[in-house]
Amino acid sequence: MEKEKKVVSGKKPRYLGLILSIWGFFAAIVAVFVILFLLIANGKIGYMPPVEDLENPKNKFATEIYSVDMQVLGRYSADRGNRVWVDYKELSPNIVNALIATEDVRFESHSGIDAIALVRAIVKRGIFRQKNAGGGSTITQQLAKQLFSPAADNVMERLFQKPIEWVIAVQLERLYTKEEIIAMYLNKFDFLNNAVGIKTAAQVYFDKSPKKLTIQEAATLVGMCKNPSYFNPVRRKDLTRGRRDVVLDQMRKAGVITKEECDSIKVLPLIVKYNKVDHKEGLAPYFREYLRMMMTAKEPVRRNYASWQMQKYHEDSLAWETNPLYGWCNKNKKANGDYYNIAADGLKIFTTIDSRMQTYAEEAVRSHIGNKIQPKFSKEKQGKSYRPFSNQLTPEEIRTILDRSMKLSDRYRGMKKAGSSEQEIRKAFNTPTDMRLFSYDGIIDTVMTPMDSIRYQKTFLRIGFMSMDPRTGHVKAYVGGPDFRYFQYDMAMVGRRQVGSTINPYL
Repeated sequence: MEKEKKVVSGKKPRYLGLILSIWGFFAAIVAVFVILFLLIANGKIGYMPPVEDLENPKNKFATEIYSVDMQVLGRYSADRGNRVWVDYKELSPNIVNALIATEDVRFESHSGIDAIALVRAIVKRGIFRQKNAGGGSTITQQLAKQLFSPAADNVMERLFQKPIEWVIAVQLERLYTKEEIIAMYLNKFDFLNNAVGIKTAAQVYFDKSPKKLTIQEAATLVGMCKNPSYFNPVRRKDLTRGRRDVVLDQMRKAGVITKEECDSIKVLPLIVKYNKVDHKEGLAPYFREYLRMMMTAKEPVRRNYASWQMQKYHEDSLAWETNPLYGWCNKNKKANGDYYNIAADGLKIFTTIDSRMQTYAEEAVRSHIGNKIQPKFSKEKQGKSYRPFSNQLTPEEIRTILDRSMKLSDRYRGMKKAGSSEQEIRKAFNTPTDMRLFSYDGIIDTVMTPMDSIRYQKTFLRIGFMSMDPRTGHVKAYVGGPDFRYFQYDMAMVGRRQVGSTINPYL
């Protein structure tokens, strides 16, 4: 009995030492992490953004142009900056529920870092290499990455970014409410196809506002957050539908939808109402371009005008002094002292254009030119060697006109800038290549020399249309040509033509 007691008493110190070693190792790890966090928070390691940047993250927001009847005519945006801010109250509960259930189910309870998810990610992904174990990043950490982490060049660089994002996430949780963090995340995320932020994404993929997103639409957009290039409803519909169903399962597990709702939605096809976002698309593109040129104009300087542009110089100088709209962005400053950037500062421009009248005007122009005048003109010039020019011009004069048009083209300027010789450029302009040409019956895919395409483009008649309220001077409709995508010269305001028979009432 005494011998047995001795054995037991002899084991206690060994187990006690092992336990103390484990706790000591754990305490050392905690101490290292605490010191690491303190060093990061004080800017000693890595980049810690100043409090001002955390309180006011720098984002680019598109400027929206509104008609008098409050329809969005279009936007001005920078590259990958077609973002329009929406508040949390403008979001559908479906999109919020889908995001939290899929990306961060304990979002409401943690303070920026989810310890449970982090340990799970370290054990399953780091140790056991399970690819389907899920990530450890919270929504707040993902927001910190979007706002302040540059793209990593390798895995090690990404690992060093993680602790910095943890610290920033904790800081963001102190500065913002949970609702504000959700709104910031959804406004920041790039859904591709020039759909930056949830408002633009809802419009581009489903032609509606974020407030009206259904459960399946919300699940589709949240599914894209994993990889918007891979899970893209425009190019990979089947893969995106599968990802949508994964999000629906997560919503069911989180209890925000029932099993019946989940099962009934999963059998539905993925329906996308894709709307391409481009400044050349939408209502009143000629008007929007003229407005942009007006607002971003700089103060006229004589040396920037050619000798034959004296009239233009005097007109611009007078506009700069007397027209508040002319050069507005270079006359007015923001609170920080910088001038406004029309493509990045989220302005809202309210115009006198009536979207209904504008729609009728564009339809009238297309109908009048495309269905009546253009066919007559094309028939008259058909088979003529001088087509589409007048028979009063000599072949030499026609060649001069085409040559001048060639030198004004983007293709010519691009080749010239790249260092191509005049001989190389002319050879390229007379070599057949793939073309997409405009026609009133639809776009034509063909093979043609760039020189022949210039002649083809000149076969189309141009037109200008402007409707004004004579009592107020308000412009209600504005059309500068048949199709802004292919004919960007504005015949309504920039073009100069003889008045013709419109002078008769005065005579």
